[in-house]
Amino acid sequence: MMKYLYSILFVLLIATGCGKDEGYIPDVPVNYNVTITEFSLKSVNNVLVVSNNGVGGLLIVKTPLGGYVAFDRCSTVNPEKICKVAPDDSGVTATDPCSGAKFSLLDGSPQKAPAERSLKAYNVSLQGNTLIHVSN
Repeated sequence: MMKYLYSILFVLLIATGCGKDEGYIPDVPVNYNVTITEFSLKSVNNVLVVSNNGVGGLLIVKTPLGGYVAFDRCSTVNPEKICKVAPDDSGVTATDPCSGAKFSLLDGSPQKAPAERSLKAYNVSLQGNTLIHVSN
């Protein structure tokens, strides 16, 4: 009888979506390097858009204090659609063109609904004074 009850409970949990991780961006290997000079030349408003890395590409951002942060461009709103967030002209936020959601480019946090989860962040390290390394 208990085995039967546990089976029903298991099926109900699956059917109701319990444990479903909406907004989840899958882990893919990221190992990207850019020189500080190249970043300065190619970035717009201190944001460099990089294709063909991560799930939807990368956003590498120079922060006001002179450090760097990096995020996956794949929006956490309906991530299965792989809508690529684009930096706004301000260089402070990025917008999901599919949902209109906005995210901070300082920490990836949601700034406008329907965003509820932060952008996926990657590790950034400076190697010497010449190279920005983004990885996970």
